[in-house]
Amino acid sequence: MRSRLVYEHGGLRTFVVVLDRGDEAFAGLTAFAAEQGLTGAALTGVGGCREATLGYFDPGLMDYRGTRFEEQLEVLSLIGDIAAHEGRPAVHAHLVLGRRDSSAIGGHLMRAVVFPTMEIVVTETPSHLRKRVDRSTGLALIALDESSGPTSR
Repeated sequence: MRSRLVYEHGGLRTFVVVLDRGDEAFAGLTAFAAEQGLTGAALTGVGGCREATLGYFDPGLMDYRGTRFEEQLEVLSLIGDIAAHEGRPAVHAHLVLGRRDSSAIGGHLMRAVVFPTMEIVVTETPSHLRKRVDRSTGLALIALDESSGPTSR
């Protein structure tokens, strides 16, 4: 994994993160967020992977069900956020992946082994975002009342 700070103004930063062949995307993004001390950021990216596990939240089980794909896939869209949960950055990202036949699959990013590259723009937000566990789902969700920074109406 490589990264470069491409913009900084007023304490807000924008990075380009390049994940290389064999890197695991979720672990790499989580490590990057921790290294940079990110407590609020947006993610967007494209690239490719040779293996991916995508999740779907099953409300009946109150848990994510993962489906593993072992084939070359285009990362058509990676989108997500970073917020603090239990004192550490938590990455929440979704992927849309393209198959050889031009069909698409998508879901919650659980794991993706990069091939040949993945390019991700990480844009820090002016708010420090916090997550807390929602009792009805068991999911760690952004808690706007616990986040700091600019406010909304």
